[in-house]
Amino acid sequence: MNRALLAILKSLFVVTLAVSAVAHANEEKKAVKADPAKGEAIYTNGDAARNIPACVSCHGAAGNSTISQNPKLAAQHEAYLVKQLTEFKGPTRANPVMSGIAKALSDDEMKNIAAYLDAQPQKPGAAKNKDTVDIGKKIYRAGIAEKNVPACASCHGPNGAGIPAQFARIGGQHQDYTASQLTNFRSGARKNSVQMSTIAKRLSDDEILAVADYVAGLK
Repeated sequence: MNRALLAILKSLFVVTLAVSAVAHANEEKKAVKADPAKGEAIYTNGDAARNIPACVSCHGAAGNSTISQNPKLAAQHEAYLVKQLTEFKGPTRANPVMSGIAKALSDDEMKNIAAYLDAQPQKPGAAKNKDTVDIGKKIYRAGIAEKNVPACASCHGPNGAGIPAQFARIGGQHQDYTASQLTNFRSGARKNSVQMSTIAKRLSDDEILAVADYVAGLK
């Protein structure tokens, strides 16, 4: 074997080792699990040095918000929470409060917070308007055929538990928050789901309020 060929083979061997090392490092990075304890620390205390406020001040102890305009985050799917925090950093889900906070969080911190919240039990809610509960139930379970509105249950489940990484848990959520999000999807203020925007545009104000109230009582 001549020297030139030997040099080429050695170079190829070095490149192969380097590529293998990078691939292995990437696999290890992907394999790192979220740390709920670290997530709880940020959620509860924030990080004053980086101007990150405590999440608990708006979203309540263990993710059970007592402010009806702010969502309950307890028991929400980890992957869904990470997706929303990521989208708060961009234009698809603009929010003057959450956008700034999300931009200050690293990917690992978002995963840690999401893992912590996913593991917390949600305090149940309840429907409040007995005059519209049947309308809300019908929309949630059967949709509105004449307006081409599908049943909410077809994606979010019969009890509002959703599907991890695909559809949010909405059962037990505050009426005011659910209604505001449906309204935002309808107006285009929230742009991170073409599917939800399309559906919301077919709902009236009364239909939005009715289904939001019904959803609050799902367990």
